[in-house]
Amino acid sequence: MMLGLLKGLSYLPLPVLYGIGDLVFILTFYIVRWRRKLAAANLARSFPEKSEWERKQILRRHYRNLGRVLAEALWGIRADAEALRARVVLENPEVIKACADRGQSALLMAAHFCNWEWTILAAGLWLQVPTVAVYKQQRNEGADRFLKNARTRFGGTLISHKIFTKEVIKRRREINVYALVADQTPLRGANKHWAHFLNQDTAFFVGTDKLAKILEAPVFFVVMQRVRRGYYTIRLELIAEPPYESDGETEIIDRYAEALEREIRKSPADWLWIHNKWKYTRPVDAV
Repeated sequence: MMLGLLKGLSYLPLPVLYGIGDLVFILTFYIVRWRRKLAAANLARSFPEKSEWERKQILRRHYRNLGRVLAEALWGIRADAEALRARVVLENPEVIKACADRGQSALLMAAHFCNWEWTILAAGLWLQVPTVAVYKQQRNEGADRFLKNARTRFGGTLISHKIFTKEVIKRRREINVYALVADQTPLRGANKHWAHFLNQDTAFFVGTDKLAKILEAPVFFVVMQRVRRGYYTIRLELIAEPPYESDGETEIIDRYAEALEREIRKSPADWLWIHNKWKYTRPVDAV
């Protein structure tokens, strides 16, 4: 039923979807108060220097942005290439072409920032190199197939996070762009790296450093900025490049965390505060 509803909504024009997004904002923020306590606590720990009034304003703008991102994601399911290209501009695609010309793949580290759903679509439109992105497989087979088709309409391949590393190693002789949304929280028992991020110890997935070394690939942070409602720019910021040293296996993660925190502090309402990023604390003996 939910899948049918999403398919039906995707046929509506964007202004109508924005109206639905505003209704979702009112419902989730004012009435249901969905995850408001969690998001408010995340903001309080991350920005202790801000007043309670300032954090409340960020929280409200964040929920409004979520409604708009929902509307844009639905519209993006059926948007044509030229319409989407006009709304998401990649400022420096030439850096990826330069990598390919040198016979190198590239790693892109993105985040749940601005409209992350449009990032993979924009990659297919702007990059001249095949894109392989990691994703979390849906339990419902129909929903999984629908989302995969929607996210790869302009090219690209989605690979489950469970087999992503193996697939990258298998394709290491190919020239690809590998994209990861890297701000998700690893499971409690999984390998992780702890970084000081937004005023607190924070767990990040490990592995990007190892993949970069195996592929001998440069790593770029995806800087996405909201120009105005429904319009974004993307810039690829180099954070590491070969040759890599054998030690220092987490330096790329630390650089990613620093770059992401910089962007969050510029526009805090654009990050996903309803995500339980700090669901557990750092053990005494953790690195």
